[in-house]
Amino acid sequence: MTFISKRMKKMAEGLDKEKLYTISDALKILKEKSTVKFDETVDIAMNLGIDTKQSDQNIRGMVVLPNGTGKKCVVAVFAKGPKATEAKDAGADIVGDDDLIANILKGQINFDRCIATPDMMATLGKVAKILGPKGLMPNPKLGTVTMDVKGAVSKAKAGQVEFRAEKSGVVHAGLGKLSFGEQKLEENIRAFVEAIQKAKPASSKGTYIKAVSLSSTQGVGLKIDLSDLK
Repeated sequence: MTFISKRMKKMAEGLDKEKLYTISDALKILKEKSTVKFDETVDIAMNLGIDTKQSDQNIRGMVVLPNGTGKKCVVAVFAKGPKATEAKDAGADIVGDDDLIANILKGQINFDRCIATPDMMATLGKVAKILGPKGLMPNPKLGTVTMDVKGAVSKAKAGQVEFRAEKSGVVHAGLGKLSFGEQKLEENIRAFVEAIQKAKPASSKGTYIKAVSLSSTQGVGLKIDLSDLK
């Protein structure tokens, strides 16, 4: 038996669980139904027609949201010499090499994004088993192993979001705060959906985007009319 709190019951009043909403209408409802005292994040869940058992269908990538996420991203950069200076000048919060490795081995992982220059990857192998499971290991495909340190740091600070399909083929992401307002949130949502559409594997057959829903941190989930995404 599933327990539903009084607050959730009240929020769900007047809502049809099976109804399909436009992005705009869904955002209006999430704003109206918010009863908490903090600024909730708007989350998207996309059910994709992919088989994650196939290596070429393990969707993963990055997208810069036009209006950011509303969350501060703490960026760590593994670099030496001029590239370390470039990282600091670009606004990286933590910059280092062997000293940063030592801190990670001690369990000090106080960053949200990890960027590295290619020459640092051999050194990073020492902490791959620590950073990998946390989704923090730099990856060339994501643009986090690069000589363009300035660009990578700037994108992370501007509100770049990583997406990755779960085993079930679902992609989740936080796309901004309710306080952003409907227009900015819708711009972020459409930019994210476009990135997912572009990431469609060539080997994926049939319906690619099967279902999409929007919710707030402690709010109800609303199904989105897929025709509104086109």
